[in-house]
Amino acid sequence: MQVFFNIFGLKIPSYGVLIVTGVILANVLAIAYIGKTKKYDINDFIILEAYAVLGGFLGAKLLYLLVSFKSIDWSRIFEAEYFNALMQGGFVFYGGLIGGLACVLLGGRLHKIDTMKYIGRFIGFIPFIHSFGRVGCFMSGCCYGIPYSGIGAVRFPAGSYAPADIELFPVQLVEAGMLMVIACIILYLVLAKNNLHGIELYLVLYGCTRFILEFFRYDAVRGRLLGLSTSQWISLLSIAGVVLYRGIKVAKNMNREAEHVL
Repeated sequence: MQVFFNIFGLKIPSYGVLIVTGVILANVLAIAYIGKTKKYDINDFIILEAYAVLGGFLGAKLLYLLVSFKSIDWSRIFEAEYFNALMQGGFVFYGGLIGGLACVLLGGRLHKIDTMKYIGRFIGFIPFIHSFGRVGCFMSGCCYGIPYSGIGAVRFPAGSYAPADIELFPVQLVEAGMLMVIACIILYLVLAKNNLHGIELYLVLYGCTRFILEFFRYDAVRGRLLGLSTSQWISLLSIAGVVLYRGIKVAKNMNREAEHVL
């Protein structure tokens, strides 16, 4: 639970260290798979990843600014110190996911890359990296859980983003564990068993996980509508989208079979 790591006198944000660690490990595994199968172009992979990073950062920040719009002192937005503090902290994962996927699709179109082939094959690395990010959240104290005094309760030290005077539910670590389980399931099914439904699996599994765990969050700046947080609404929409997509696919297949019989 350290907001910063002190390395040779340098204060390095622990959240950033954990994210970079996850990204490096994911790239090592993905590149090893590409080298082994030789079915994918490493240059195309790097191009799409660059677009994903850019879109992910912009999307995560924009959604944070949207959900915390009322709490931002817009009269100070042109003050350098206030603006820098606002830009350095505060990201919403779903915004990053939406922005990252949008930029990847754009990059694929611009560079004439079969984007869906890469997204479908490597989607499991998103929850893999996200798992490291949630450990980073725990280190910093952000995205903290509800007051809780049962098994696994944590008390954050002074100086972290979480309140330091009460025991809290370790929701960041629970989500990190669930994300790694989701990543392992998807990577195994997609990379080892050649399952073609990795994107749908990810959206449903993470959507269900995030929807439930949002009830155990205690940090206020998440946006709310009709009793549900912004992330819960996005989770419901992503799950509904997958169900609708699969329903349409099944209906089309049934129509083809009926026409074939006739």
